[in-house]
Amino acid sequence: MSEQNAIYVIGSSNTDMVIKTEKLPVPGETVMGGNFLMNPGGKGANQAVAAARLGGQVAFIAKVGNDVFGKQAIQQFQREKINTNFISTDTDHASGVALINVDALGENCIAVAPGANSQLKHYEVETALEKINDDTLILLQLEIPLTTVEYAIRRSHEKDLRVLLNPAPAQMLSPELLSFLYLITPNESEAELLTNIKVTNAATAEQAARKLQAMGVRNVIITLGSKGAYLHNHSISELIPAPPVTAVDTTAAGDCFNGALAVALAEHQPLDQAVAFACKAASISVTRMGAQASIPYRREVDAMPLVSVLNP
Repeated sequence: MSEQNAIYVIGSSNTDMVIKTEKLPVPGETVMGGNFLMNPGGKGANQAVAAARLGGQVAFIAKVGNDVFGKQAIQQFQREKINTNFISTDTDHASGVALINVDALGENCIAVAPGANSQLKHYEVETALEKINDDTLILLQLEIPLTTVEYAIRRSHEKDLRVLLNPAPAQMLSPELLSFLYLITPNESEAELLTNIKVTNAATAEQAARKLQAMGVRNVIITLGSKGAYLHNHSISELIPAPPVTAVDTTAAGDCFNGALAVALAEHQPLDQAVAFACKAASISVTRMGAQASIPYRREVDAMPLVSVLNP
């Protein structure tokens, strides 16, 4: 493994509480007989854990509540060898939680209480950015206040840091903000929201990617699920295929992809190779249940062969 840059993930930390039942309740109905699971989650936390397990030197900038969920989250990050010096504790707001109902067919309904995630402020991000070296990678998502995301992107741009944005959950972003990004990684629906182009295959992914590039993003990667990811910049425009696997749970596959991508770029891998590495990691994750529980370790990804030809 080559010498690598540090990765700073700025984002959310949640505790997912999952009840699996035969069917989803309708308003006013109580459904009995479910199994209960409680798992660590949040897009920021998932991506930080993915990057750490895959060999990255990771710091996490986040906010949790002064409660058992917040304390457990920090302990878990430390077990993953993530730098937790920039995780602050909010005494007025609870840690973020997601209440998830899943039926026998895999359909779900989710209610999220962002709690302390919604209180992550720009000055707390600035405290971390002041200590960051010039070659650090910044990885963000959209589960914290957009004003904080915008501040982090602008300040990182001013410091000439490479900023990777996973624009999830989907929301509109200004062209000015997009112009500050080194790389953006929307999925099909997020790309459609940003470009007004419906993405269904490689051809439409290329159209959406070109539009995002025209809006100022230097590098665009549109993730296409089992098909892989479409990479577009000034010199490359191609579909990078994902290894064929049997998926059992796609939860956090996108987060695994982004964490893996950050690690490969921190190791100075060429962009197309970095995308292929991320596709392998995400492919492994969908063969397992859970969010952070499904994220593979580096040895597992290195052992998986690359896909040498495009899927039909």
